[in-house]
Amino acid sequence: MGGSDLVLHNTHVGDSIHSSISEEYHNFADQRDLFFGIPNTLNVVSNFPFLVIGVIGLILCHYRNYFQLRLPGEPDDDRLVWDRLPMTVAFTSIVAIFILERIDERKGTFSIIPLLLAGAISIAYWRFFDDLRPYALIQFVPCIAIPLMAILLPPMYTHSMYWLWAAGFYLLAKVEEAEDKPIYKWTHHIVSGHTLKHLCAAMVPVFLTLMLAKRSIETERISLLQTWKISWTKIRKNDSEVENYSCTYTSVPVVETS
Repeated sequence: MGGSDLVLHNTHVGDSIHSSISEEYHNFADQRDLFFGIPNTLNVVSNFPFLVIGVIGLILCHYRNYFQLRLPGEPDDDRLVWDRLPMTVAFTSIVAIFILERIDERKGTFSIIPLLLAGAISIAYWRFFDDLRPYALIQFVPCIAIPLMAILLPPMYTHSMYWLWAAGFYLLAKVEEAEDKPIYKWTHHIVSGHTLKHLCAAMVPVFLTLMLAKRSIETERISLLQTWKISWTKIRKNDSEVENYSCTYTSVPVVETS
């Protein structure tokens, strides 16, 4: 439901690692049925921010559209296929966009179809061979590559920092997903890590929407790393400069009054 997990099992020294989904993945910490008969209520309802930002995006882009939404209740592997497939489309499309904007427009355009196919194949490989390694590669490589490209490569547009905020919240979401049960215990059974994962992951499209709304063509294409170096150099220069002040003192006669 609304996420992914990499479970490593049957691993021994010298043996190859085989990754698949264990039934424990579907055993969420918070399984309460709080209202409307919705199983795993908060884990389902916490997907709502994705709906909000998605609707906003549709309105901004198309103004008119027809779509159907289906929120999963009881989690299982069959539903995870349709949960993970659109996420791979998002991951691979963002990588293609980064190649287009940061490396070469032609290469970025030609990379879209191969990247989308790689994402779809990783889902099919997991479903048929019960092996998550290709999907994990498709999901986690962008988590590393995108922040690195955002920092090291000169941007075509302004407001590149939003990419780093988005990546930071996504990584936080993955930590919360991994710590589902401990977080549920720490919060005294108020909210689970899986629910918080949805809320943090929903911040990713929020930051990307803000970036798209605010950004403009970058006139001077300087990478974030170079910008940080220039700012740090200016700070050090300002700290090392000593300002000299000259003061002139004059004597003022004191007039005594009787």
